[in-house]
Amino acid sequence: MRMEVRKADLATLRFAKTGAPLPAPGEVLARVERFAITANNVTYGVVGERIGYWKFFPAEEGWGVIPVWGVGVVEASAHPEVREGERLYGYWPMGSHLTLIPGKVGPARLMDGAAHRAGLPAVYNSYLRLDAEEEYDRATDRARMALWPLYATSFCLADWLEANGNHGAEQVVIPSASSKTAIGLAYALIAAGSPLRRVGVTSERNAGFVGGLGLYDDVILYEEIEERVARVPTVIVDMSGSGAVIGRLHRHLGEAMRFTSNVGITHYEAAGMGPDFIRERAAMFFAPAHIARRTEEWGPGVFESRSTAFWRDAAAKSAAWLHYRDAKGPEETEAAWREVLEGRARPDEVWTAAL
Repeated sequence: MRMEVRKADLATLRFAKTGAPLPAPGEVLARVERFAITANNVTYGVVGERIGYWKFFPAEEGWGVIPVWGVGVVEASAHPEVREGERLYGYWPMGSHLTLIPGKVGPARLMDGAAHRAGLPAVYNSYLRLDAEEEYDRATDRARMALWPLYATSFCLADWLEANGNHGAEQVVIPSASSKTAIGLAYALIAAGSPLRRVGVTSERNAGFVGGLGLYDDVILYEEIEERVARVPTVIVDMSGSGAVIGRLHRHLGEAMRFTSNVGITHYEAAGMGPDFIRERAAMFFAPAHIARRTEEWGPGVFESRSTAFWRDAAAKSAAWLHYRDAKGPEETEAAWREVLEGRARPDEVWTAAL
């Protein structure tokens, strides 16, 4: 079984019975034990056609399968190097099962060699072999599926800012400051000793939570942008995708707006930039491309080692405020998806689900 959404309307969904056929020689069948549902997955759907997220788990014309990060268990194996019962962390369909065709198999991870995934970013085709991980603890599974993909992007953003001299900015303005990727970016900037002043922009509903984290130098409401955002050299890292918000920031800052990195779409219904958007000083940030570039520059294993060390530290800090809600079955999974899609999810909570 898997959940499918209309590509043109992510609120229209259906549950399709897909079966779980025994693997052919060289294949493995994995049961998707549990996966996280966050605003990150909404972004996958919104830009699915443009970036290729619909290609990972193909569906009938007009329908798509939202990719998710989670843990799977090898239910049946016809591959000599992968045993039944093995636990894998990686990229799954929002469903109950997936057949993998392990290509490159190493002690720590394996790559899915399915033909339709061959041209897609390697980071999404890689599955971590959890049982081979030193001191692996199943109690960290939820944090891994919920925070690793988000905080990996956060780590990349902080590294990208530093590598680009912060675009000459004195402050970084972060719309949707309550999002977990934004929180991760704040952790990463602090850990890196960045000189940038961290300005979080959020709603009145989430202001208390954001301020209570103690990660931002200033917390500003959306309604206060023109009044409180200082007109000093600024880089914007946008998690909201709200054209109205970014347009207001660009108009207000003018030449002081040095660069905007468009990352997430927490306000997906407001996506699309208006006439005030300064396109020549803005670009979409694609973490897999940054990871591939750093892997080539730093050499094998270095990016993974540095980003994992950051994730472990940030995840441990996040345990003080993050709570998990678990959904089981189609009905509860649909409810969780709709809550996240509609922006009703609490910033101090994250959904995990199992079908």
